[in-house]
Amino acid sequence: MKFTVLALLFSSFLFAQTQYPKDYFRPPLDIPMQLSGNFGELRPNHFHAGFDLKTNQKEGLNVYAIADGYVSRIKISTFGNGKCIYITHPNGYTSVYGHLQTTVGPIQDYVKKTHYEQKAYEIEMFPKPDELPVTKGQLIALSGNTGSSEGPHLHFEIRDTKTEFVINPIFFGFDQNIKDTKKPTLSSLYVYPLDNATVNQSKQPLLVNMTLQKDGTYLAGKVKANGKIGFGINAVDTDDVSFNKNGVFNVSTFLNGNQNYNYQFNTYSFDEMRYINAFIDYPRYKKTSQRVQKLFMKTPFALSIIKTDSLRGIITPEPNLASTYRIEVSDYFGNQNSITVPIEYDTATPLIQPEPVTSKYWVRYNKDTNFEKDNMSVFFPAGTFYEDFNLNFDVKNNKIYIHDDTVPVHSNFTITIKDTLYPESLRDKLYIGKGTSYNGTIRKGDVFTAKAKILGTYGLVLDTIAPVIKITKPVEGKWISDQKKIEFTIGDSLSGIKSYNGYLNGSWVLFEYENKNRKITHTFDDQYLTEGENFLKIEVVDNVGNSTIFETHFFRSQQK
Repeated sequence: MKFTVLALLFSSFLFAQTQYPKDYFRPPLDIPMQLSGNFGELRPNHFHAGFDLKTNQKEGLNVYAIADGYVSRIKISTFGNGKCIYITHPNGYTSVYGHLQTTVGPIQDYVKKTHYEQKAYEIEMFPKPDELPVTKGQLIALSGNTGSSEGPHLHFEIRDTKTEFVINPIFFGFDQNIKDTKKPTLSSLYVYPLDNATVNQSKQPLLVNMTLQKDGTYLAGKVKANGKIGFGINAVDTDDVSFNKNGVFNVSTFLNGNQNYNYQFNTYSFDEMRYINAFIDYPRYKKTSQRVQKLFMKTPFALSIIKTDSLRGIITPEPNLASTYRIEVSDYFGNQNSITVPIEYDTATPLIQPEPVTSKYWVRYNKDTNFEKDNMSVFFPAGTFYEDFNLNFDVKNNKIYIHDDTVPVHSNFTITIKDTLYPESLRDKLYIGKGTSYNGTIRKGDVFTAKAKILGTYGLVLDTIAPVIKITKPVEGKWISDQKKIEFTIGDSLSGIKSYNGYLNGSWVLFEYENKNRKITHTFDDQYLTEGENFLKIEVVDNVGNSTIFETHFFRSQQK
């Protein structure tokens, strides 16, 4: 995303107050609304785009259209939102329903027809406005656990139809369905010395002690610094009924009473999602799984929820001048918690030195950079990273070492490897992998290239092992007239599964794939069955072309 520094700097910290309709939408479920995830919650590589609504830890609950409109998009995927419906409403908004078990009625008829037309499970459809109209409260699906869901729930979003920006659903009257009288929780405060600064005699980030005051706020231990510093917090929010640790709505910071940094989870685009890796202390997250939210920008990045002054939240203590820094964290309902931090200038000798720099390579985040050694190279386009940093790079033992994953990557970089080990007959079975994990690889003769978004060690991986297919309940030669489904487990030990197909009596039939347990399932349809003996074939292909075929036959009488 292209931007200028000025696009991020504001003299006023007021967010535009869009008037969203409060009584236009109904809830998508008919059970009490409980959140297992809220808008803006911090997730791996992205901010959460909506609400995760609890479904009583089970699948199959009715999901309803929240208002009149038409189904404008349907996506069936093995990852992400799994089975997902998009409904466009005449008031300029689109609602999204994800991780569904199944669609129902005319929508399901449309989906099934498309599966068979495209002969694929993973499909994406864009119905015309007159094809699948819906009314407010119409049953459209059953809740599920498909895609990347970690348990049964309904993922629910509201988007601006024109811009595709996601909007916090809380603004649309759903606050009436949630009871929240609890203040956000502040569990830790960190201070960061920047540009060789010293803070509390340390040149490395430090945890700052906090003391709970009688009024429920926190007073931090004194911060003594020489040079530029910034702060970070670990904060979560809970409500009265869900008990989940969700994201906070608003954070504001003040230096001597003047606001200098603010973010509020109102709305943002999908192009901004990955900036979460600059928003948090990413190295700490990779080492400890703790997401500390930074309250400063060392290098500007284009995340629209952040409003700041020209100093970007960075503080420089001055001699003979004590300062007071205040952090306020609040939820949508106005419940607030805060930390007050006394700051003083200090020239004490540092006792803790910065971590030693062992790399001889330097990467500028806004410049194209290429490193090459022997038969391997890596190219970083401008904008690959969020900040300048020292890079560890080497090639040895037929591996390319590209730093480690404690440095976040914003966009793809390119790895190139010229093969010097394998005969031509095996080169179609090679791919570039991090360990054995597969990266989409292009081969031209003996040169292989792949895109990646994670730093680490890469090399060529040879995959001559075919995928595995196992039937859950053997049917060979059996009568299975009462059996409604047939199920297989499929897997691949190296490059991973690229495609699978099932054929019943020579006709392609739909097998649904669940990536969490690697199972494919076909629900029998009399249209593809014959009276008596039936023949079933499953073919699975991995990402370098190895394939496995499983064949069986069974007997069945048509059900009347």
